Amino acid sequence: MAKTVFRTTAKKPPSPVVQFAPGETIFSEGDAGADMFILQSGRVEIFKMIGGEERRLAILEKGDFFGEMAVLEEMPRNATARALGHVSAIAVSSGTFDQMVRENPEIVVRMMRKLSARLRQVEDDLDRMALRAAALGAASRADEPEPRPTAKKTPGSHRLITENGDTVFHLSVGSETTIGRCDPVTGIDPDIDLSPADTHRSTSRAHAKIYHRGRKFFLREEIGTSNGTFLNETRLETGVPVELVDGDHVRFGLVKLLFRVGE
Repeated sequence: MAKTVFRTTAKKPPSPVVQFAPGETIFSEGDAGADMFILQSGRVEIFKMIGGEERRLAILEKGDFFGEMAVLEEMPRNATARALGHVSAIAVSSGTFDQMVRENPEIVVRMMRKLSARLRQVEDDLDRMALRAAALGAASRADEPEPRPTAKKTPGSHRLITENGDTVFHLSVGSETTIGRCDPVTGIDPDIDLSPADTHRSTSRAHAKIYHRGRKFFLREEIGTSNGTFLNETRLETGVPVELVDGDHVRFGLVKLLFRVGE
């Protein structure tokens, strides 16, 4: 189906808004590209062909952007994007992108975070591969079964518990615990992934952070979070930490949890 382009009257020529039908391919892996896209409505599936089969990398939602490598590096597409249902997106060319950056530096900040998260994920993957290779080598020399690799995250005794008590999210043993939803495309991999408790996908990928200093705990909402963060039903101000004590009720979007301090 052909793309329909809508333009609005404005002082400066706007980026075209393009529409895609359900199942329509937005771009394919290996294609040359000159535009990136900012998703206005609908959902987009990102996948790669591996061993002759489709492997889904992520599902993108309103506000996500994709295809930026074509604008930043003039590289061929490294994955395929396909519309899930009706999709509306803004197509941004390299020239338009330069203008947007000059007028709105926050765009650069968002993209830097995304690329930084991807790099961090690659580093984690390389570390796991190195550990696995070392374990295989040791097992081969000793003629013993391969030891299980050490987990990337070690849970602590402090925790967040769902209202019905069915799900427990343990804080990490480090000084900080990131909270949000995992996203393979951007590489965002929070210490606590709320996806199992967030059936309405109301939490952001990098939603909030809990950290402790000495015996005190603090909760802070991250910049760019949607649907809010609440402590005992009081809305937090973005970027401003508040003290968190045992028994406090916290809410990330629609996900209600109880904070408990371990012994």
